Amino acid sequence: MFDLRLFSIRESRHRIHNPLTDRQLADLGASLDLPAGARVLDLACGSGELLATWARDHQVTGVGVDLNPDFIAHARARADELGVSGAVRFVEADAAGYVATEPVDVAACVGATWIGGGVPGTLDLLSRSLRPGGMILVGEPYWRTTPTTAEALAACGVPSAEEYLPLADLLASFGVLGYDVVEMVCATEESWDRYQARQWLTMRRWADAHPDHELHDQIRRELAAEPQRYAAGARTHFGWGVFALIAR
Repeated sequence: MFDLRLFSIRESRHRIHNPLTDRQLADLGASLDLPAGARVLDLACGSGELLATWARDHQVTGVGVDLNPDFIAHARARADELGVSGAVRFVEADAAGYVATEPVDVAACVGATWIGGGVPGTLDLLSRSLRPGGMILVGEPYWRTTPTTAEALAACGVPSAEEYLPLADLLASFGVLGYDVVEMVCATEESWDRYQARQWLTMRRWADAHPDHELHDQIRRELAAEPQRYAAGARTHFGWGVFALIAR
């Protein structure tokens, strides 16, 4: 299993743990036209920025679930900072298999579809918490340009191009699974850069400050290789989007 401490180190300066900007996340929340008091479940919620800012801006309520204790601590602190701790709650738990005790208006998994073994399983998991007619939000990578060489696939960190779909095929797959796509917000090269490149200074400063830590050498190896790998892989080939779905 991936060491959660690595995420905590790499993304300690991130409030959003995916390649969306603050503005894109805010625009997504505004576009959904959520009524005040709407209940939201956010599985693999990270540092809780979606729930906390939407509670502030749109008066939603809800629960965020994440396995990483550092991220949950950040989420609770962010809710306190924004004055919404009475509206949202954050649970340190494995989001895989988590089902809300009461039906929610929005069930989200923004960028962690491994909790359901892929997109179909994650949609099935989210649907178990959703009220009839409710909305699912799912974040998922897609191919902007499909890598065709072993080197490009390695830079993207995948064994084959079949790991992901081009955007049009991904959107079509939601229909096959019985959902209408009703909104989407997609990352740009700039938002990818801000997500990925911002980690490098964090990693360097952490490594300088922790020369004897057991993760020091691994962080140094990742920092040495990652900028070139990112340019050849994610920045060239990957898209990433959040898609709003309603069952047909």
